[in-house]
Amino acid sequence: MPKTITIAITDDRILNNIYYIRGYKVLLDHDLADLYGVPTKRLNEQVKRNMDRFPPDFMFQLTDDEFENLKSQFATSSWGGRRVLPYAFTEHGVLMLSSVLNSERAIKVNIQIMRIYTKMRELLLTHKDILLKLEQLENQVAQNSEDIRTIFAALKELLNPPAEPRPRIGFRRADEKN
Repeated sequence: MPKTITIAITDDRILNNIYYIRGYKVLLDHDLADLYGVPTKRLNEQVKRNMDRFPPDFMFQLTDDEFENLKSQFATSSWGGRRVLPYAFTEHGVLMLSSVLNSERAIKVNIQIMRIYTKMRELLLTHKDILLKLEQLENQVAQNSEDIRTIFAALKELLNPPAEPRPRIGFRRADEKN
Protein backbone atom coordinates (compact mmCIF):
# COMPACT_ATOMS: atom_id res chain seq x y z
CA MET A 1 0.00 0.00 0.00
CA PRO A 2 1.48 3.41 -0.96
CA LYS A 3 2.38 5.72 1.86
CA THR A 4 0.37 8.96 1.84
CA ILE A 5 1.84 12.22 3.02
CA THR A 6 -0.14 14.38 5.39
CA ILE A 7 0.55 18.07 5.02
CA ALA A 8 -0.14 20.48 7.85
CA ILE A 9 -0.22 23.81 6.05
CA THR A 10 -2.92 26.22 7.13
CA ASP A 11 -4.91 28.24 4.64
CA ASP A 12 -3.80 31.38 6.51
CA ARG A 13 -0.18 30.53 5.87
CA ILE A 14 -0.86 30.38 2.14
CA LEU A 15 -3.09 33.47 2.16
CA ASN A 16 -0.39 35.48 3.96
CA ASN A 17 2.02 34.67 1.12
CA ILE A 18 -0.25 35.87 -1.69
CA TYR A 19 0.68 39.34 -2.94
CA TYR A 20 -0.93 41.61 -5.51
CA ILE A 21 1.72 42.63 -8.04
CA ARG A 22 1.21 43.96 -11.60
CA GLY A 23 -2.49 43.23 -11.35
CA TYR A 24 -1.98 39.57 -10.46
CA LYS A 25 -2.38 37.65 -7.22
CA VAL A 26 0.99 35.92 -6.95
CA LEU A 27 3.08 33.66 -4.76
CA LEU A 28 6.84 34.22 -4.69
CA ASP A 29 9.36 31.51 -5.47
CA HIS A 30 10.83 31.31 -1.97
CA ASP A 31 7.37 31.04 -0.37
CA LEU A 32 6.38 28.28 -2.79
CA ALA A 33 9.66 26.46 -2.22
CA ASP A 34 9.03 26.63 1.52
CA LEU A 35 5.50 25.25 1.08
CA TYR A 36 6.75 22.47 -1.20
CA GLY A 37 9.61 21.65 1.15
CA VAL A 38 12.36 22.21 -1.43
CA PRO A 39 15.17 24.79 -1.65
CA THR A 40 14.29 27.88 -3.70
CA LYS A 41 17.28 27.19 -5.93
CA ARG A 42 15.90 23.74 -6.85
CA LEU A 43 12.42 25.12 -7.58
CA ASN A 44 13.89 27.78 -9.88
CA GLU A 45 16.11 25.19 -11.60
CA GLN A 46 13.04 23.11 -12.47
CA VAL A 47 11.25 26.19 -13.76
CA LYS A 48 14.24 27.21 -15.91
CA ARG A 49 14.38 23.71 -17.41
CA ASN A 50 10.72 24.12 -18.41
CA MET A 51 10.55 27.83 -19.33
CA ASP A 52 8.23 27.14 -22.27
CA ARG A 53 5.55 26.22 -19.68
CA PHE A 54 5.77 29.63 -17.96
CA PRO A 55 4.74 32.54 -20.18
CA PRO A 56 4.77 36.07 -18.65
CA ASP A 57 1.17 35.79 -17.44
CA PHE A 58 2.12 32.63 -15.50
CA MET A 59 5.43 33.80 -14.05
CA PHE A 60 7.56 36.93 -14.05
CA GLN A 61 10.64 38.20 -12.26
CA LEU A 62 10.20 41.15 -9.92
CA THR A 63 11.93 44.42 -10.71
CA ASP A 64 14.27 46.07 -8.20
CA ASP A 65 11.55 48.59 -7.29
CA GLU A 66 8.89 45.90 -6.81
CA PHE A 67 11.23 43.86 -4.64
CA GLU A 68 12.21 46.87 -2.50
CA ASN A 69 8.56 47.86 -2.15
CA LEU A 70 7.69 44.33 -1.06
CA LYS A 71 10.53 44.21 1.47
CA SER A 72 9.52 47.58 2.90
CA GLN A 73 6.11 46.18 3.82
CA PHE A 74 7.72 44.06 6.52
CA ALA A 75 9.27 45.46 9.70
CA THR A 76 11.91 42.74 9.80
CA SER A 77 13.25 41.15 6.68
CA SER A 78 13.26 37.38 6.46
CA TRP A 79 14.42 37.47 2.87
CA GLY A 80 18.08 36.85 3.50
CA GLY A 81 20.73 37.82 1.01
CA ARG A 82 19.34 37.04 -2.44
CA ARG A 83 21.54 37.49 -5.47
CA VAL A 84 18.67 37.11 -7.92
CA LEU A 85 15.35 38.92 -7.86
CA PRO A 86 12.47 36.60 -6.93
CA TYR A 87 10.06 35.10 -9.39
CA ALA A 88 6.34 35.67 -8.92
CA PHE A 89 3.91 32.92 -9.93
CA THR A 90 0.32 33.73 -10.84
CA GLU A 91 -2.48 31.25 -10.21
CA HIS A 92 -1.82 29.61 -13.57
CA GLY A 93 1.90 29.51 -12.89
CA VAL A 94 1.32 27.74 -9.58
CA LEU A 95 -0.90 25.25 -11.39
CA MET A 96 1.84 24.69 -13.98
CA LEU A 97 4.34 24.07 -11.19
CA SER A 98 2.44 20.89 -10.32
CA SER A 99 3.49 19.46 -13.69
CA VAL A 100 7.12 20.43 -13.12
CA LEU A 101 7.40 19.35 -9.48
CA ASN A 102 6.17 15.82 -9.30
CA SER A 103 6.40 15.05 -5.61
CA GLU A 104 3.32 14.00 -3.68
CA ARG A 105 3.80 16.98 -1.35
CA ALA A 106 3.90 19.42 -4.29
CA ILE A 107 0.68 17.97 -5.69
CA LYS A 108 -1.13 18.22 -2.32
CA VAL A 109 0.12 21.76 -1.70
CA ASN A 110 -0.96 22.79 -5.22
CA ILE A 111 -4.45 21.41 -4.64
CA GLN A 112 -4.69 23.42 -1.43
CA ILE A 113 -3.43 26.59 -3.15
CA MET A 114 -5.93 26.16 -6.01
CA ARG A 115 -8.77 25.80 -3.50
CA ILE A 116 -7.69 29.03 -1.82
CA TYR A 117 -7.58 30.88 -5.16
CA THR A 118 -11.08 29.58 -5.88
CA LYS A 119 -12.35 30.79 -2.48
CA MET A 120 -10.77 34.19 -3.09
CA ARG A 121 -12.49 34.46 -6.47
CA GLU A 122 -15.86 33.49 -4.92
CA LEU A 123 -15.42 36.06 -2.16
CA LEU A 124 -14.54 38.71 -4.70
CA LEU A 125 -17.69 37.96 -6.69
CA THR A 126 -19.79 38.02 -3.51
CA HIS A 127 -18.30 41.35 -2.48
CA LYS A 128 -18.81 42.70 -5.99
CA ASP A 129 -22.54 41.92 -5.73
CA ILE A 130 -22.69 43.58 -2.31
CA LEU A 131 -20.90 46.67 -3.63
CA LEU A 132 -23.34 46.93 -6.54
CA LYS A 133 -26.29 46.72 -4.12
CA LEU A 134 -24.73 49.39 -1.90
CA GLU A 135 -24.23 51.66 -4.89
CA GLN A 136 -27.89 51.22 -5.86
CA LEU A 137 -28.96 52.01 -2.29
CA GLU A 138 -26.71 55.05 -2.24
CA ASN A 139 -28.34 56.35 -5.43
CA GLN A 140 -31.79 55.76 -3.94
CA VAL A 141 -30.84 57.52 -0.72
CA ALA A 142 -29.44 60.46 -2.68
CA GLN A 143 -32.73 60.77 -4.59
CA ASN A 144 -34.76 60.34 -1.38
CA SER A 145 -32.69 62.90 0.50
CA GLU A 146 -33.46 65.49 -2.20
CA ASP A 147 -37.18 64.71 -1.84
CA ILE A 148 -36.88 64.94 1.97
CA ARG A 149 -35.18 68.37 1.68
CA THR A 150 -38.06 69.60 -0.47
CA ILE A 151 -40.61 68.34 2.07
CA PHE A 152 -38.76 70.01 4.95
CA ALA A 153 -38.58 73.31 3.06
CA ALA A 154 -42.36 73.18 2.52
CA LEU A 155 -42.93 72.35 6.21
CA LYS A 156 -40.76 75.27 7.31
CA GLU A 157 -42.81 77.61 5.14
CA LEU A 158 -45.98 76.36 6.79
CA LEU A 159 -44.54 76.69 10.30
CA ASN A 160 -43.12 80.17 9.70
CA PRO A 161 -45.89 82.26 8.18
CA PRO A 162 -44.77 85.37 6.32
CA ALA A 163 -44.51 88.63 8.33
CA GLU A 164 -47.13 90.43 6.19
CA PRO A 165 -50.45 88.69 5.71
CA ARG A 166 -51.07 87.66 2.14
CA PRO A 167 -54.02 89.17 0.35
CA ARG A 168 -57.08 87.01 0.47
CA ILE A 169 -58.06 85.25 -2.66
CA GLY A 170 -61.60 84.74 -3.86
CA PHE A 171 -64.86 86.68 -4.04
CA ARG A 172 -65.42 89.49 -1.60
CA ARG A 173 -68.55 91.10 -0.45
CA ALA A 174 -69.03 94.73 -1.29
CA ASP A 175 -68.51 95.81 2.34
CA GLU A 176 -65.09 93.99 2.64
CA LYS A 177 -61.75 95.70 1.99
CA ASN A 178 -59.13 94.38 -0.39
